[in-house]
Amino acid sequence: MAGLTDDEARFAHLAEGNAKQARKRVAADVLIRDQHGHVVLVNPTYKEHWDLPGGMAETNEPPRAAAMREVREELGLPVRPGRVLLLDWIGPHGPWDDQLLFIFDGGVFPHDQIRQFTPSDPEISDVAAVPVEEARQLLRADMADRLNRALHALAGNATDYHESTQE
Repeated sequence: MAGLTDDEARFAHLAEGNAKQARKRVAADVLIRDQHGHVVLVNPTYKEHWDLPGGMAETNEPPRAAAMREVREELGLPVRPGRVLLLDWIGPHGPWDDQLLFIFDGGVFPHDQIRQFTPSDPEISDVAAVPVEEARQLLRADMADRLNRALHALAGNATDYHESTQE
């Protein structure tokens, strides 16, 4: 590359490579519980099923920061997500490219405090703390499976990783 220093030429080469590499969609959810083992779910207005609090990361946003931002936007709750309980690679499906989905440990809140959680985002119509069995019924089947795996990882002090080629 004529006229460029070695450092500038190396930077230009790396930037060109970066522009050609794949981009991943990243979702970051949070598993929040009460002392009775109830799970906090949100009811998105744009989906058929309930979901865990959280959502999509913005460009170049770390997954944990995305989870914090999304829970603050959805519930007005300043939560500091703990360890990663689950990480799934979800292959391309429908109109969507592949994505990475994180579920972080959101900790345990007193039931009385959770009962006061209210949606603070127009995309969320309701929030509830429900027993795990009820949560499994309210969630889409793939998310119910992820909830089970996240709870198992939580109990086992582990992180669950899975690759799914279809949703």
